[in-house]
Amino acid sequence: MKNWIVGLLFLTLLSCEQNKIGYVDNIKLMDDYQEKQDIEAKYKTKTDALNKKRDSVSQAFQIEAQAFQAKASSMSQKKAQEEYGILQQRGQFIGQQLQQEEQLLQQQGQTEMDSLVSKVKREIRAYGKANGYTYVLGGGEGGSVLYGTEAMDLTEEILKILNDKYEK
Repeated sequence: MKNWIVGLLFLTLLSCEQNKIGYVDNIKLMDDYQEKQDIEAKYKTKTDALNKKRDSVSQAFQIEAQAFQAKASSMSQKKAQEEYGILQQRGQFIGQQLQQEEQLLQQQGQTEMDSLVSKVKREIRAYGKANGYTYVLGGGEGGSVLYGTEAMDLTEEILKILNDKYEK
């Protein structure tokens, strides 16, 4: 009877599946992913160009406003007020246009980054499935892994796969 119970216990232990768990340092993965670095560089260039445009347009508008101030003293009060109103409307229009361009640029950047995050998640899922992981957890700041042995850290392997695919 004892042998039968020990045998049953042994078979039960053998039949229990071992969960294979790994983790990825999300911050390191994203920071070292070349495609993300390229997207950030692209949008930094676009933001810099927009800032230069804003500075240039603002400077030109300031020169125009100063020129108006200089000639306003020789105008009638009514005419000066009319022209000042037109100048003010133009300034608001320019400001709105620049703000719209900035918002559009931010939306495009956010859309591209959201797409990139989805791509990384798909790659992590595919890696976990292909390598028999039951769970792949997210680590890094604010992640769900507070401690993990280096042997379970999949960050470098997945980063290499992502960067290799991106280079192609």
